[in-house]
Amino acid sequence: MFVYGTYRRISDPFCNNSLTNSLIRVIKHLDMHHNYILNRKSPSSSLPLLQWPYCLRRCSYCNFNKYISREDNDHIMTECIQRETETLLRLSQVSCITSVFFGGGTPSLAHPSTIAAVLQTVSRWARLSDKAEVTLEVNPTPVGKSKLEDYCRAGVNRFSIGVQSLQDEDLKILGRDHSSHQALQTVEEARRLCPGRVSVDVMFGRPKQSVESWENELSELLRVCDDHVSLYQLTLERGTRLFKQVLGGEVTVPAEDVTAEMYRCARRTLQQRGFLQYEVSNFARHKAASHHNTSYWKGRQYIGVGPGAHGRFVPLGEGGVHREARTQTLEPDVWIREVRQRGHGTRRRIQLGHLELLEEVLVMGLRMTDGINHEHWEMFSPHLGLREVFGTSREVQELLQSGQLILDDRGLRCSWDGLVLLDSMLPALLVELERQIGPSLQRDHHTDGSPH
Repeated sequence: MFVYGTYRRISDPFCNNSLTNSLIRVIKHLDMHHNYILNRKSPSSSLPLLQWPYCLRRCSYCNFNKYISREDNDHIMTECIQRETETLLRLSQVSCITSVFFGGGTPSLAHPSTIAAVLQTVSRWARLSDKAEVTLEVNPTPVGKSKLEDYCRAGVNRFSIGVQSLQDEDLKILGRDHSSHQALQTVEEARRLCPGRVSVDVMFGRPKQSVESWENELSELLRVCDDHVSLYQLTLERGTRLFKQVLGGEVTVPAEDVTAEMYRCARRTLQQRGFLQYEVSNFARHKAASHHNTSYWKGRQYIGVGPGAHGRFVPLGEGGVHREARTQTLEPDVWIREVRQRGHGTRRRIQLGHLELLEEVLVMGLRMTDGINHEHWEMFSPHLGLREVFGTSREVQELLQSGQLILDDRGLRCSWDGLVLLDSMLPALLVELERQIGPSLQRDHHTDGSPH
């Protein structure tokens, strides 16, 4: 999977760190038929992700689209988030919301009344299901912990806690503003309020970290965590403070083979503790998998709201029939001005062709341990099934024979060992997809009577 950012968030849906760090993204998974053309007037269900762009300070490893707020403008942000949410909901013509996710930045800096107001806006323009998963990312500081109950009253029913590390020295190096004790207290309070619906984020590949210390730390975390764990791999991004420290020899980070062993160790440990891996970096027990993340990986449509947000949806409200890739304006001040002027801050919109859509379905779907089943693929590619596309390629056959990739009656997926090597397998799969789909697109193009 894809998000590679200041730290490599293996759980995010695109190889684009701005996707995870836009202000408030309403991610809506719109129920769809067939390929990239949506013929129904109103998509039946949707899944929003809402993200807050501001932080109190920038972590040493972070190069995401986030900002240090110079003033208290919560009321302005709330107003604009509501306005853009309304505009994009009307444009998408979604009728039911099945999940909402507040991310960041640091969304736990937002006042609980902001969360309540946005959820009310969502409810006014679409039905917010009684069973909807409403998640908020929380920075585990005393301030963040103190707001948890109010967030629940506002409508949040699931928390994602940015623990990152249980080593205080590591937290200082990373520039985090919480201690390990505060993180554990926050997890405990979140579990009290939302039992079975708390996720913890933890980072590996940190400076001076060893496989042994990581194994001990993970075991300690699993003694107190709830039923969902997301793994992050720290990567060095040019321009960050940590990058400069490593470049200058002030700080050292583990070698690639060491971080690879850390990941393998984590998978084994989590499996032994009853956590099922359902995606490259996400593990759950007791059926606690994240609904909103799963919607990404299944190629469903979503709407992004806020500075730098990304979205993928069909703008039915203006007569659109093709899915678009949409990007919102990055800078909060400019985004606010645009939302006030025209109801939204969409900076770029690109119509996705059939091949681009299938590429996203392939890349995201193979991040899941279940992979892509035949019925799901046929929703997007009704004329060429998985076997027709991938069953004859010599390069793909080598992956199948090696046991890294599986193509059978269930569909296409990575094996347990192959999932670790997904990035190295994708180029061959994408080349074959283009080779097989390209001619069919040309035939369709000629059949439609379009210019040759």
